Amino acid sequence: MSLADAFASFSSMPVDVPRLVETVLSEARTAGASDIHLVPTADALAMKWRLDGVLQRICEFPRQSGPQVIARLKVLADLLTYRTEIPQEGRIRPWRDDDNNEKLPTAGSDTETRLSTFPTLFGEKAVIRLFVGAGRYRRLDELSLPTEVVAELRQLIGQTDGVILLTGPAGSGKTTTAYATLREIIATSAGQRSVVTLEDPIEVVVPGADQTQVNPNAGFDLATGLKSVLRQDPDTLLVGEIRDRETAETVFQASLTGHLVMTTFHAGSAVRSIGRLLDMDIEPYLLRSGLAAVLCQRLMRRLCECAEESRDSADRFGLPVETVRKPIGCEQCRFTGYAGRFIVTEFLDPERHGVGPEMASHRDSRTLEKTAEAHGLRSLRDSGLDAVRDGRTSPAEFLRIFGSKETR
Repeated sequence: MSLADAFASFSSMPVDVPRLVETVLSEARTAGASDIHLVPTADALAMKWRLDGVLQRICEFPRQSGPQVIARLKVLADLLTYRTEIPQEGRIRPWRDDDNNEKLPTAGSDTETRLSTFPTLFGEKAVIRLFVGAGRYRRLDELSLPTEVVAELRQLIGQTDGVILLTGPAGSGKTTTAYATLREIIATSAGQRSVVTLEDPIEVVVPGADQTQVNPNAGFDLATGLKSVLRQDPDTLLVGEIRDRETAETVFQASLTGHLVMTTFHAGSAVRSIGRLLDMDIEPYLLRSGLAAVLCQRLMRRLCECAEESRDSADRFGLPVETVRKPIGCEQCRFTGYAGRFIVTEFLDPERHGVGPEMASHRDSRTLEKTAEAHGLRSLRDSGLDAVRDGRTSPAEFLRIFGSKETR
């Protein structure tokens, strides 16, 4: 049955709302979508989903069904259905009650699913995130990371202190990499290390880790939680994200007192993350002593088998490559030209790549980057260009991810 057929029965009133919600979750999961957007408009409830990082319009449902659909989702996520004027967040329960009060599996129940609602002009908008990392990409070998990066990470997680920084923009796979690394630590330690997380929110349940979700409204934020959890005798910590100076400083101080800390950080490149931390007034001695490595990553769409080879200069989009493959589109890739994604990375070892001594003088990111490249650092853009040359992706996808100009 086609996607259009799957939703055809919901194109007019009355709508079987519970079945509609089950179908939406099931079809999105089958398609491999990472996010589902249900957006009320003046005339309809529009559904879009994000596939391979790109938002795609799927269909529309009757406008009158919008409040009912959102309410049903809020019931599944244990949210307040009568509060429509404020944003709410929750996790969709893996089990639901039917009319006979029997427990039945919710569609996609083996996938970690979170719901976020937000008031808009025409009603509540809902975004459902499907964390594929809950069932896939469980270990480092499954992430399609370069072999040398996997080897570096495995060496790092065997250490007893230091900070492993995972950087990149939103949607670059940082969290998936963090959870896979966490599972690797738990598996290799055979229960001999205390593994604790502080997250906002908990996105995937990881057996073997003591996971905690912070509650800023109650005064329990990342920085406060981190200071307290250090008295819980942890060996390894996962801190969801560095968002402010206090959290950053506590993370690096924890690494100096015998803790291996892994955390994520929004930065455009591995070296720029160091520059941003210095701009946050983190003491250079903390960075040099505590920072073990920085892994910066992006997700690029992989060309479908229907792609065609081209030597036309117009298809190169100005990139320094001779032969490229361009997307065509077929039923297998839903006529997008792409099927799945892969990781491109930039791995920085501060000492090996020469930026350790430079931190003390508060050098700017551009200077630090030149130093690192002179010591053998391969940039993200270079990794992306390699993927274009290898035919894994297209020049158009390269420009979508990195832009037309190199930025620092």
